[in-house]
Amino acid sequence: MRPLHVSADEFRVLADEVNSLAAAFLASLDDRQTVSPTTAADTVVFDGPLPEAGVGRAVLYDLSAVAEHVRAPTGRRLPYVVGSGDPIAALGDLYASILNQNLTAWRSAPAAVAIERAVVAGLAGAIGCEGFGGTFTSGGSLGNLMALAMARESRAPANEDGAQGGVVYASAEVHMSIPKAVAMLGLGRTSLRLIPVDENLRIDLPALEAAIARDRVAGLRGIALVGSAGTVTTGAVDPLAELGDLAELHDLWFHVDGAYGAAAAIATPQTFAGMSRADSISLDAHKWLYQPIDCSVLFYRDPEVARRTFGYEAEYVKTATDDPTEGFAFFDQTIELSRRFRALKLWLSLRYHGLGAFRAAVAANLAQARLLADLIDTQPSLELLAPVELSAVCFRWTDGEVGTLDERNAEILRRVTEVGRVWLSNASVRGVVGLRACITNHRTTEADVHAIVEEVLAAADLVTAGV
Repeated sequence: MRPLHVSADEFRVLADEVNSLAAAFLASLDDRQTVSPTTAADTVVFDGPLPEAGVGRAVLYDLSAVAEHVRAPTGRRLPYVVGSGDPIAALGDLYASILNQNLTAWRSAPAAVAIERAVVAGLAGAIGCEGFGGTFTSGGSLGNLMALAMARESRAPANEDGAQGGVVYASAEVHMSIPKAVAMLGLGRTSLRLIPVDENLRIDLPALEAAIARDRVAGLRGIALVGSAGTVTTGAVDPLAELGDLAELHDLWFHVDGAYGAAAAIATPQTFAGMSRADSISLDAHKWLYQPIDCSVLFYRDPEVARRTFGYEAEYVKTATDDPTEGFAFFDQTIELSRRFRALKLWLSLRYHGLGAFRAAVAANLAQARLLADLIDTQPSLELLAPVELSAVCFRWTDGEVGTLDERNAEILRRVTEVGRVWLSNASVRGVVGLRACITNHRTTEADVHAIVEEVLAAADLVTAGV
């Protein structure tokens, strides 16, 4: 027998078994703990040596064990900014892996490239940015890196002679991927101006203008302005229209980090007024479009800038036609050469459910965040730490001595996680330690929102009792 050969009949049997396990896992979600009581000792079982001889079908028995040591995507999985994983999209992931297309160019994967370009165009229109092009990426970190690479190449070209410097402006609440990007691009983190935020945790416009003016007087060239369409901690949306005006006035590349929030523009477009002014936008479909990881998009207004930034002439990648479709190449517009068929799952998911279903799911999450804020307001021992603009809700328990509140809230979070019914994350807002729920989950119900308050108050009772 040929090495690695699996017949179609054998694959059908194996796939049916995996599908049964997957369906059973989904059916059990309501009864599962969101955070399994897993310790390092429990995962030693997965650390065994790789076998010289395969175990065959018996390997599937291990999948059930894997499912017992995960953070289950229940409606109560609400930490960080994590999507819920639409099962229809998961089927797209499986089929994409079977097709095994490499999306370097149309000639390598005709249907796959056509689908990716169609999804990019359709999604851009859905968030109010008609006419933008773009590419799928692994996540917002790569998208933000690519966006700032385009900013650098458009304002201070570096591809031939190396980085010549340049200043990037963003709020102090900007995602950690932005400082990483300026470091990797050779600009240096000292060239990143982290601008203070206002009372609503949005970038402070007068402080931004003052920083730009100081740099101009010092002879420093500004190259990019980053606006947040949903900061990672509180969900604050910067004043994007005003940032667009400033970017135009000072000849800055305007990038919108919308990895968390931009998808919500399908349900609340007024919140994102001015986003269409951007030169580039990152959006994580594996966050608020509920897709399995990884599935992200970088949109950009001018594909020619992407080509200048990422294109490179090599004999082995030359296309043999000038036809705008058959000659299209993603490798001219992205940092990646080998690229998996990420768009298939989103295409399948959008076509199966319809854009209206996604709009309704996002609107439901927004309403659930407002419900959580209202529930917190009704509890004398709880208080909000930040305005609730999108679906991130930061709050804390407030009973007790002020000097111990940070420690008490950290202990409450530990106990909530230990129980495992609800999974929240920590939050630090203006130096105050608290708890955070971020609702980007299509499975979340109002009962799950009530469970957040129930679990926090139960944990607080134990902490105050010294149990």
